[in-house]
Amino acid sequence: MSISIAHVPTGSASRYLQQLAKHWSHKMAVVVMPEEATIDFPNGARLTMAAAAQMLDVVLTVPADGDVARMRDVVASHLDRFAFREAPLQFDWRDG
Repeated sequence: MSISIAHVPTGSASRYLQQLAKHWSHKMAVVVMPEEATIDFPNGARLTMAAAAQMLDVVLTVPADGDVARMRDVVASHLDRFAFREAPLQFDWRDG
């Protein structure tokens, strides 16, 4: 299991979190509230997001046989689509 954590500065964290969760809810298991979301990917990866006033906290868990770099890119690129007015968002990915 590999855990990646990013703190993404944005004043629209809750909005982006909800948009991404809704977008992926058609294909994946999603639990979403205004300030928190969990998304389970078919490959066994899990994305957890928490919104604060000026920050979106992102935790990405990828199975040992998964492609961590690719999953980080998938998450970041999808969030950037919803944040097009301020994209690219700054992801400070680090191992958790």
